[in-house]
Amino acid sequence: MTPATPAAPAAPAAPSVRDLVRLRAERPEAIAEAAARRRRRPLLRTADTADTASDRARPPHPGRLMVIAADHPARGALAVGDRALAMANRFELLQRLRLALSRPGVDGVLASADVLDDLLLLGALEDKVVMGSMNRGGLAGAAFELDDRFTGHRPEDLVRHGFDAGKLLLRIDHDDPGSLDTLHAAARTIDAMAAHRLPVFVEPFLCRRVEGRLRNDLGAAAVITSIAIASGLAGTSAYTWLKVPVTEDPDDMAQVMETSTLPAVLLGGEVGDDLDGAYGKWREALRLPTVRGLVVGRSLLYPVDGDVAGAVDTAVSLL
Repeated sequence: MTPATPAAPAAPAAPSVRDLVRLRAERPEAIAEAAARRRRRPLLRTADTADTASDRARPPHPGRLMVIAADHPARGALAVGDRALAMANRFELLQRLRLALSRPGVDGVLASADVLDDLLLLGALEDKVVMGSMNRGGLAGAAFELDDRFTGHRPEDLVRHGFDAGKLLLRIDHDDPGSLDTLHAAARTIDAMAAHRLPVFVEPFLCRRVEGRLRNDLGAAAVITSIAIASGLAGTSAYTWLKVPVTEDPDDMAQVMETSTLPAVLLGGEVGDDLDGAYGKWREALRLPTVRGLVVGRSLLYPVDGDVAGAVDTAVSLL
């Protein structure tokens, strides 16, 4: 029997950003309509999974994930390197995201609701993994930064829109009693996601304040401890993934990733001007058995040389 030809994606509700703005004002229900008709795909494509976006070709990196992160603005984190407001221009961000998502081997995007709604209307999420960012209450630089409440997607929002996963940030400061509230909220959110059989990517850090600013500890012992804590949250770990940084000493990653059997992706983080150095660190860590991919944002969307396509293609090649 000849396999059925995959249906062509519907025309985008908003062919351009200008149309997007008009549609948002005149037909807000268009967002839900675009979500309902979005062509979905499995979280992971395996070697025997058809890739409808490329004429049923074998996936470029079976069993791996390459996701572009763009949830930073919702936390007020707009800086890239020495550019304090680099991510503040939404029109430019959308242009960069559409380019990144169009590159071969890019599986999907992680973003807050407003960005995902824009991408839905622009038709950029067809056959992509869509991950909603869930807790954005701990605003960058705020006195309440560790009071990281779930002000973004709820599990029921992800289900209603037909999205594929959620992500939460879990920062723990042993000197801040409020960290217990964040731990509790994270555990109950993982429970709720598991009840919907939706994967949730947990990004854990041990952190501390240095001269009033929150700093993540990327030493091996701290990352090991944060992974152990995150892995044990909630009543089941069946749908939990980890989103972990590369340690200060990349050679420590083999020991770090022995802390849990949960599948993990590497986060990009701040790489400064040394993107080539970051590629090297990611390449080595991707060889570890529990590491299943990359979730990288600013360093690929705003590379120093301005070549978004080149930066994304190099990251994909590491898989």
